[in-house]
Amino acid sequence: MKAFRLYRLVVVTVALFLWFTTAAFSETVITGKVVGIADGDTITVLQDKTQYKIRLYGIDCPESHQNFGTRAKQFVSDLIFNKDVRVIVHDTDRYGRNVGQVFYNDLDVNQAMVQAGYAWVYPQYCKKSFCSAWNGFEQAAREKGIGLWSHPNPVPPWDFRRGVRGSSAEKNKDTSKNQEVTYHGNTSSMVFHQPACKHFNCKNCTAVFQDREEAIEAGYRPCGGCRPSGIHNASLKNAARGTY
Repeated sequence: MKAFRLYRLVVVTVALFLWFTTAAFSETVITGKVVGIADGDTITVLQDKTQYKIRLYGIDCPESHQNFGTRAKQFVSDLIFNKDVRVIVHDTDRYGRNVGQVFYNDLDVNQAMVQAGYAWVYPQYCKKSFCSAWNGFEQAAREKGIGLWSHPNPVPPWDFRRGVRGSSAEKNKDTSKNQEVTYHGNTSSMVFHQPACKHFNCKNCTAVFQDREEAIEAGYRPCGGCRPSGIHNASLKNAARGTY
């Protein structure tokens, strides 16, 4: 009788161990419709009347006020907004968001963002075995000069969030009339300026655009004083009444 009780205790103990082990190592899967796009790497998925905020695992897209932030958001929106997706949750971040891989049919959306040049592989957090392949996709996008890699020395978003706005080489680069015009956007007023405008170096003019269309696409409006038109005009150096 004692032997049977001991045997039953052992069986129950093993069963509980296996159950807890399986629960600990299994990954949550969320399936539902994408009902929100916050930015290139953050979406909202509706599953059974419950909304889940999803942070795309292992990648980091440009911030909304960075170059290509708007384009990254539009790219992921075109891929999956209002569509049914499957999310394999790998982690939960400090904001309580589910961090995972997003799949639309057989398309790995995280990977697609990297391949299209709209995201960096996030080295601090991309620790899965497939991250090495993603690094290869990022390098290929760099070499092709697509997406954000079409700009020289783009600032990684994790540096941008710490206040880094470009290398000293970029800050000191020649801005003579023989070069292509670069527009600077004020992240507070959402106004962009010509280089010759007196507000070109204002403390909030940290968004940089290579052409007028890109600035407008990012949600900025032209300065009322220097009136950036896409053509460099030396006379604009006297502009003194730009709105910012």
